[in-house]
Amino acid sequence: MPRSVDGPAETGGEHEDGGLSVRVTRRGTARIVTVVGELDRDTADGLRHALVHGSPDGRKGGRKDSAEGGAEDGLERIVVDLGGLWFCDSTGLNLFLQARAEAEAAGLRLELAAPSPMVVRLFAVTGADGVLRVHPDLGSALGEAGGPGPGQA
Repeated sequence: MPRSVDGPAETGGEHEDGGLSVRVTRRGTARIVTVVGELDRDTADGLRHALVHGSPDGRKGGRKDSAEGGAEDGLERIVVDLGGLWFCDSTGLNLFLQARAEAEAAGLRLELAAPSPMVVRLFAVTGADGVLRVHPDLGSALGEAGGPGPGQA
């Protein structure tokens, strides 16, 4: 059964949905969404909520930390740490592509960090690596304000 745990005031909380754990934190102008586990049709909801609302369980934070409120609170980008993601199917791929479009429409950037070789291959085979902004690790994603263009690390 999914469980939700409220995090400290500076986080959006943590959510575990079957085989996927999603944690949201904030560092400066970046919302960091950390995922661990398997991303598929059965586990995507927590990540979807975290990307859109800044909370993995669908609650909007009191700081207007959502994509809709990004400009008001200094949010410039959403960085998804994929270092603990060991499986991703087409549901996850579509989720990242849709989140990128929604972030851009809200004046934000979506950036992905530390994908496994399997996820890198998924992005390459589908051509998503030419659209998504992918960094080799979380440190490089957070260290670059502007960063490279789509598909470049």
